[in-house]
Amino acid sequence: MDDKDLISSIAAGDKGAMRDLYNRYNDAVYGFAVARCRNEELASDCVHDTMLDVWRTASRFSGRSSVKTWLFAIARNKLVDALRKRGRLSFVDEVPESADTAPDPEAAVIAASEKQRLHRCLNGLKDVQQSAIRLAFLEDLTYPEIAEIEAVPVGTIKTRIFHAKQALMRCLTAGMRR
Repeated sequence: MDDKDLISSIAAGDKGAMRDLYNRYNDAVYGFAVARCRNEELASDCVHDTMLDVWRTASRFSGRSSVKTWLFAIARNKLVDALRKRGRLSFVDEVPESADTAPDPEAAVIAASEKQRLHRCLNGLKDVQQSAIRLAFLEDLTYPEIAEIEAVPVGTIKTRIFHAKQALMRCLTAGMRR
């Protein structure tokens, strides 16, 4: 079933469709939330609240955006609300760690060093740039979808990604000269 069919089934009360949608997007929404707030418990709550909202409001899904975009927008709003309730609003976004499957120990050491350098460079970006990079390159969302999630114009997303790429290139190039 595609995402829109799942939402239609969820709107009709199909618990199996809800389970399928949850399994399809749980990890991505959790990764998005934990990277923005750096709090695993809050991120888990965000996923729960997002999926509960989907269950309750699936019948109101208009289809103007993709289901994935809709989910991330709900998650972002749930996270903003939770952070406001906690009295602080700060977004942090980082690339999740990935396992290195290189069999060669020397290659593993080099890869770990490169990963640390990339991680350091990503952490040097402004929070809004980190978020845009994550949504564009890790979640494979389009600029209009990211703009909808972040509630800003598409041009703002383009600018954030442009400047983030330039900053990453400067940082990574500088790191190679050391």
